[in-house]
Amino acid sequence: MEVEKRAQEIRKKIYKIAHYAGGGHLGAAFSVADILAVLYFGQVLQYDAKNPYWEDRDKLILSKGHACYALYAALAEAGYFPQERLWGAGKPGSSFGGHPKMNEVPGVEASTGALGHGLSFGIGIAYAGKADKKNSHVYVILGDGECQEGSIWEGALSAPALGLDNLTVIIDHNKLQAMDSLEAIVGMKPFADKWKAFNWNVVEINGHDYHQIRQALLTRKKGKPTLVLAHTVKGKGVSFMENKPIWHYRMPNGQELPVLMEELGFTQEDLK
Repeated sequence: MEVEKRAQEIRKKIYKIAHYAGGGHLGAAFSVADILAVLYFGQVLQYDAKNPYWEDRDKLILSKGHACYALYAALAEAGYFPQERLWGAGKPGSSFGGHPKMNEVPGVEASTGALGHGLSFGIGIAYAGKADKKNSHVYVILGDGECQEGSIWEGALSAPALGLDNLTVIIDHNKLQAMDSLEAIVGMKPFADKWKAFNWNVVEINGHDYHQIRQALLTRKKGKPTLVLAHTVKGKGVSFMENKPIWHYRMPNGQELPVLMEELGFTQEDLK
């Protein structure tokens, strides 16, 4: 399956970026890899990698900017730039930092990293698109821990009032944040019901099932924005990282690395 192969390549690139950079938010990046694979390779996003500023393109905003290695990997896989540029991430002079910057990396639509701002940014773009009678769609990926920010709920209230049916928000609901489980810090339950109460069209899915992801991303309801609550696994794809809060920001040690390499399909040559 094309999307599944692309998702595996994205995960390999995520680790390789982190390997050369000396660190990165691996758990959060692996969590969202399947969603990005469907967006870019499942015939969902309208984009032109050779013309990144094509006026009628769809816009994708990765509000959870600490997962940017996944976005960088997907953009390289889609042909926005040669993948070799990724291996200098985090180094002086590189455009590829630990959080994404618009106007520096082709395909990055918003500078994110200070959590809670991407939804409002996306609402502004979607509202302008409506005013200009554009056919394009706006997608915003939020972290579930990010939804503890008050600005998210201001946006959640505004988008339905503006009738933004050209906006889809995807929550990467891996149920973990930097220090502990989501519910142990500021609980979000009942998560889907909160968005329904704000008058969103809510779709709840398995965020690693490619068919469910694609169906949800193409769901539209006239006059309403769509919220895709994607149940995911932080660290998905690497057994010892899955559902472990410690992998919010950490690199594998000498014992863990061979396991990661086997599970992601790496060879020693790949990391030279």
